[in-house]
Amino acid sequence: MRISYKKLWIKLAEKEIAKVTLRKDLNIATGTMTKLRRNEEVALSVLLRICEYLDCNIGDICDAIRTDAD
Repeated sequence: MRISYKKLWIKLAEKEIAKVTLRKDLNIATGTMTKLRRNEEVALSVLLRICEYLDCNIGDICDAIRTDAD
C-alpha cells in the first residue's frame, strides 16, 4: 500500500489556497511539505491539522493505494 495526497492538492485548488499559504498557516516544516508532494508518509498529527484547517475528514485529503506485488 502507498499513500496519495492528490485529493489534498485538488481541495486546495478548489478553495484557492496556495501550498505556501497552507505551510505557513499551519507551521508545517518544508521537509514535511516535500514528503506530501512526493506522496510519502507524514505524521498523522500533521494530517489532522490539515483536516481541521480545511474543515474536512482525512479521507477527503488522502487515499491508500493498493500496490500489487510481482
